[in-house]
Amino acid sequence: MYVWPCAVVLAQYLWFHRGSLPGKAVLEIGAGVSLPGIMAAKCGAEVILSDCSELPHCLEICQQSCQMNNLPQKNPKVQLWSTYQVRSADWSLEALLYKWDMKCVHVPLESFGADKEDIAESALPGRHTVEMLVISLAKDSL
Repeated sequence: MYVWPCAVVLAQYLWFHRGSLPGKAVLEIGAGVSLPGIMAAKCGAEVILSDCSELPHCLEICQQSCQMNNLPQKNPKVQLWSTYQVRSADWSLEALLYKWDMKCVHVPLESFGADKEDIAESALPGRHTVEMLVISLAKDSL
């Protein structure tokens, strides 16, 4: 378990938009060590952290991150901002979102200062290709 490069980019996005987070409901899928979720919670969002239930150690790490940051795990609603590290040109998240009647908007990394190799004193993003997405229900499914 470690902090993925895309987690640092998403945490930077959350920090950049910290003024809009209080009272928002956020779901971090595949939270791992939970850097973005912890950042969102520290900025006032209500956060649910999730990871693989078949690997209880993953959920234990999420719980430990919450405990270390004095954060409860409760949330009746969810909202998702997502980053991912591009590792294969043959795979696309958009096809799955379309299947589930959802949409995504790509957010340029330079729009929130995350287009650098070093972010918030972390070199983790490095030269990795990281994408930022805002995912929501498609308008016609509301």
